[in-house]
Amino acid sequence: MTIDQNLFGGPEPTLLPDEPEPRTLLESGTDPSEVAAKYPKSSAAWAALADRAFAAGSVVESYAYARTGYHRGLDALRKAGWRGHGPVPWEHEPNQGFLRALNALARAAGAIGEEEEHVRCTLFLRDSSKTAADLFEG
Repeated sequence: MTIDQNLFGGPEPTLLPDEPEPRTLLESGTDPSEVAAKYPKSSAAWAALADRAFAAGSVVESYAYARTGYHRGLDALRKAGWRGHGPVPWEHEPNQGFLRALNALARAAGAIGEEEEHVRCTLFLRDSSKTAADLFEG
């Protein structure tokens, strides 16, 4: 079975287009705030900012960055044909920025006591990509 195989008749996986410029900058160690300023549509940049803020103990800041990356990702998913549900495979690297932002939002929401949002985002992550959900849980 492949990630593109659809056995249940549900929506096909959504595969976001590659964003080589912000990806390359992030991979080379450029500060994520510089990448987000130059490429504000990049969920990967916002997710990196959210992760950095969370690691530094700035949970509210992490929440704000994660929410921005999440909404930028939703915009990109809709533009790619996503209709509000269906697989967003982790195995497709351009999807990873959105999935990282979604995980960061779930984590930060839980940390500030937004239990409903924490649960909603955690379930959304698992519904979108079991692989990503398992990776972040482990």
